[in-house]
Amino acid sequence: MSQTHEFYEERARHAQAEADKAALDNVRERELRSAKAWREMADRARLIEAERIKAEAVRAERRAAEREAAAQAVEPADL
Repeated sequence: MSQTHEFYEERARHAQAEADKAALDNVRERELRSAKAWREMADRARLIEAERIKAEAVRAERRAAEREAAAQAVEPADL
């Protein structure tokens, strides 16, 4: 099962569509609650993905700085 925000948004749209065509109030309410929950999961997945991208950028910067520091530390010893 895919856990991307696109998947969650699709499930929310489906639940909303089911709510829109429901004849019974309890079915409509259940589908609306479901749609809300799916939207919240989509928002959370989007936030997690954005945070993951930021963390990867920070790690890449740190690795680059460490490589540069290591390269500079080696140069004086070679002289």
